[in-house]
Amino acid sequence: MSFKQFLPIPIGIAFLAAALMVIDLAKPPFLLTWITFQAWAMYFLAGCTLQGGAKVMLGYLGGAVASMAIILLAGVFAPLGQLALPVAVFIVVIFVISAERVPMFDFVPSWFVGAGVFFGLVTHFTFPIGTSLMGKFGLSTAYLMVSCFVGMLFGIATVYGRTKYEASLATA
Repeated sequence: MSFKQFLPIPIGIAFLAAALMVIDLAKPPFLLTWITFQAWAMYFLAGCTLQGGAKVMLGYLGGAVASMAIILLAGVFAPLGQLALPVAVFIVVIFVISAERVPMFDFVPSWFVGAGVFFGLVTHFTFPIGTSLMGKFGLSTAYLMVSCFVGMLFGIATVYGRTKYEASLATA
């Protein structure tokens, strides 16, 4: 494929990225585009398939649940002082890594990315005053999963468009 034939691919992806930024201007509920962009990339890392996208979604959700477990366990282990969080992480990571033995949950990198995003939301997002810990968990999960789902849609659109375009080149 010549560069002239290739150029519509990055232009098409740039159009999708710009479209996402236009969508962001409307401030849709529970959409954070920085999460959407990373989820979009995770779609490619998971193999550019619907099954891979489902694994990303499940991994992000699993990461959120793992993060909640870490936060709650750290509270249980609070008498250990500064060791409470490391002990909680140790316990939860055993379960997270064990997920690689379960076919639809075996894309473990998405668990870690999902957990990182969830921790970022819980600790740095501005929640309404008086939001309980469970409320923060719920809102963070909603932002995480809606944004991840939109990223999956953009990943699917990217692969669909590129596949159709490359097929048109093959028949030309």
